[in-house]
Amino acid sequence: MKNTLKRDAKAKGGGGDVVLLSNIRLMSAGRTPGNGAKKGDPAPVSSVRAAPRSAEAVPANIPEKRAAVRRSLKAAAKARARRARRQMSPEKVIKESQRWLNIIANANKLSQARKKKVVKETVKSFNAYFNSGFLEYRKAVAEAEQYAAIEWTGQGSYIEDIMGRQYIDCLGGFGIYSAGVRHPKIVEAVRGQLDRMPLSSQELLDPLRGALAELLGEIAPGNLQKCFFINNGTDAVEGAMKLARLYTEKSGFISTIRGFHGKSYGSLSLMGKAEFRVAFEPLLQDVYFVEFGDADEVEWQLKKARDVGLDIAAVVAEPVQGEAGAIVPPDDYWPRLREICDEYDVLLIADEVQTGLGRTGKLFGVEHWNVIPDIMCLGKALGGGVMPLSAFISTPEIWKVLEKNPFLHSSTFGGNPLACAAGIAAINVTLEEDLPGQAAQAGEYFLAGLRDIHSRYPDHVVDVRGKGLLIGVEFDNTEFGYSVAAGLFRRGVLVAGTLLNAKTIRIEPALSIPRKLIDEVLGHLDDTLRSLS
Repeated sequence: MKNTLKRDAKAKGGGGDVVLLSNIRLMSAGRTPGNGAKKGDPAPVSSVRAAPRSAEAVPANIPEKRAAVRRSLKAAAKARARRARRQMSPEKVIKESQRWLNIIANANKLSQARKKKVVKETVKSFNAYFNSGFLEYRKAVAEAEQYAAIEWTGQGSYIEDIMGRQYIDCLGGFGIYSAGVRHPKIVEAVRGQLDRMPLSSQELLDPLRGALAELLGEIAPGNLQKCFFINNGTDAVEGAMKLARLYTEKSGFISTIRGFHGKSYGSLSLMGKAEFRVAFEPLLQDVYFVEFGDADEVEWQLKKARDVGLDIAAVVAEPVQGEAGAIVPPDDYWPRLREICDEYDVLLIADEVQTGLGRTGKLFGVEHWNVIPDIMCLGKALGGGVMPLSAFISTPEIWKVLEKNPFLHSSTFGGNPLACAAGIAAINVTLEEDLPGQAAQAGEYFLAGLRDIHSRYPDHVVDVRGKGLLIGVEFDNTEFGYSVAAGLFRRGVLVAGTLLNAKTIRIEPALSIPRKLIDEVLGHLDDTLRSLS
């Protein structure tokens, strides 16, 4: 936006000379406006005509004092609020932090009284210091009866709160616990690295980063080989977007309605949900949305873009839409996307943050359709449920554009030794225990049981869908869906809606969940629906 602010030397209209603010700054610095002006050069008399002074003359080298800004009541109130003091002194902060360190060190030895105090303090701290609206969406507070459910420990397919209440985990931290909670091999790998070197020096080469990159390059589809590690799924998508723009020298993207790709600025621009986008508009402007599963619409959008001269760098989609409620596309969708992207010379980006590493019954979701994308994003399960870890991976040809200046994209904590230790162990466990195969078998069994329940409660259950152990159960309305999720919570089963919408609940347990626990979950769901019908 151009700054056109000017100050008229006269009170109103009618011509007269104008003094530009930029010229005043130049004069005060000993320079004059115009080409070739140097310090000490005399200012042309005709170039600036100052407004007349009413009082005694002031030396030219002394800047005129500006009038004091009169502070409004609103501004004064803001200033007072900024200076408000917290209640804790530094000494008290040290004492309080040490108290929590003692709780961490003695987590298994807390008395009932101390546990109750932790529950009370946690709710209070969330409300006063965290995002207080967060509590309104947590069944752990609203549905936990006498004491809010404060997560404390877990193992495999179980999570236990501080009061000892146990839950079958069918939420999986939105997909991070594919290997289960606290898998021993993954925890041990991270613990061993922690005792040696927790984070990177940023100068010496970290062997685990190289080892994990090699393993990932060897198991990734096709010729995907070069990768970069970061911390969250949204980071992976941001990196993929930058790589696509850099390689193609184009700026536009095609994304899908109801698609979820993260909430940082670039990835949010690909978000196909208004409830997350609207508050932050305007986002990236050259993003175009199509229906998920409709390859014809993707082709039509690319044809229009070509005809009118719009540059499209890539098409971005999830193999199965997760946050939208486990939406599975038609079987010809991904193969056609691959053909269309090749035909129109745009890249194909697969967002496998939620589907990757076995969740859908294949190591990677795109393998259901034998498709190799140009860039693939990973996250969630990549850290083994122990460390935050994500990645984007592409072909050597595409990656060359980053090699000219490898610092075009960097991260302080991305690919740190602890995260890479977790990633190496997660890949080992995934393959050694055949978690994708377990997910395929368990998912088939789970879906069959859910469809049987669907047939017995057709007035409330609208649809059951999914691949592997990424499953969605859709109800007739949001209120009923929340009631089902709340009823399961009270019966010791963790599930969740799709963030702000409980009409569809997601089921994402550990990929190794035992069949007897699936039967137990199905029984609790049947009991819940019977009580609500």
